[in-house]
Amino acid sequence: MSEETAEANDEAMEESKDAVEAPPSRRTRRKRLFPNMSFEEALFLPNAIQRHASGQEVRRLTLFEALKRSPDSGPTRKLVTASGQYGLTTGSFSADVLALTSAGASATDPAVPEVTKTKARIELAVLAIPPFKAIFDKYSGGRLPEVSVMRDAASEAGVPEDDVAECVETFLANARFVGLIRKIAGTEHLVSVDDALDQLPTVPQETTQSEPREGGEAVVVAPRFERAQSTSNPEGMDDVCFIISPIGHDDSEERKHADLVLGALIEPALESLGLRAIRADKISKPGLITGQVLDHLTRARIVIADLSFGNPNVYYELALRQALRKPLVQITRSADKLPFDVGQFRTVVIDMTDIYTLVPALDLHRQEISRQCRAALEDGDGAESPISRFYPNFWEYLPTD
Repeated sequence: MSEETAEANDEAMEESKDAVEAPPSRRTRRKRLFPNMSFEEALFLPNAIQRHASGQEVRRLTLFEALKRSPDSGPTRKLVTASGQYGLTTGSFSADVLALTSAGASATDPAVPEVTKTKARIELAVLAIPPFKAIFDKYSGGRLPEVSVMRDAASEAGVPEDDVAECVETFLANARFVGLIRKIAGTEHLVSVDDALDQLPTVPQETTQSEPREGGEAVVVAPRFERAQSTSNPEGMDDVCFIISPIGHDDSEERKHADLVLGALIEPALESLGLRAIRADKISKPGLITGQVLDHLTRARIVIADLSFGNPNVYYELALRQALRKPLVQITRSADKLPFDVGQFRTVVIDMTDIYTLVPALDLHRQEISRQCRAALEDGDGAESPISRFYPNFWEYLPTD
């Protein structure tokens, strides 16, 4: 392990030590064998250093003031920690100065040759993380196995049972981002590093958005159409994922789409999180904002908003949830371009253009929805939104009880 990542690992060990010494009610932390977000999400910090400090070391407070983000918020601390664990940056969330590692500079400097940048990203995102490398070494060069098989490989690599699902989800997100997952003859393959470098024109390029693009491609097909059941007990919503979606009338394209996404993607993705999906039309007429809908928007543990078709009613409900700063994940079709402000936050993009290429990747994209939901739940209350991004003091002016 490089000296440049030692500080991040010391920090992770310190968190583990704090968990042991904490009172019983606070002993919820455990030593993690992999970062707490995807590599693509963690790139936001080194890219910000490149953009605001020309790649040079920068005072932590100065950087986050320029980014209009709280330097001490939970999401910010999580970001700094993950960036350090990936070996992209040095400096903890309490350090005076943050800086790029040499590998982090290679992975983000726009002047670096593409082959050098991609090689650095593959090393940091997969090969330098022991459980990710174990999965990659076991299956590279062949077809991507089922997720359950990769979970067994993660367990064999020493990942605690409670972390296995998240480990595989993050590995898949990283491998796809750096170009190690490629479709060959209609099926997903985990290719070697050399093969990935040979295919650089297809390697995903870093976006220039002001926030990390949280989420990758996702796909759907229709193996089942079970709809979420309504609840007669709105008091208990700790296990509820409320779905806001374009519904439409029976037999409309919108209704078929909503049923497809719910039954083929969302419900299977929520099973591993112990959540149940409740869609708005099960408690209200389509298009009608009722007190029950508002209650679910306010109190559900997490909300998934399907922004496909640009439905104004969905955007209205999305804004209400964002104003609450509670866990939220966005979904959209690849054919629907999101407004800039909305598109900067957790979004799972569903490519529904070709069914023949969708089926083999279906399970992978269910995992991506699970990963995004898990990350949103970890952020908890105080989650980032367009409001907090561009007007961080907005909530200070709201009346309190």
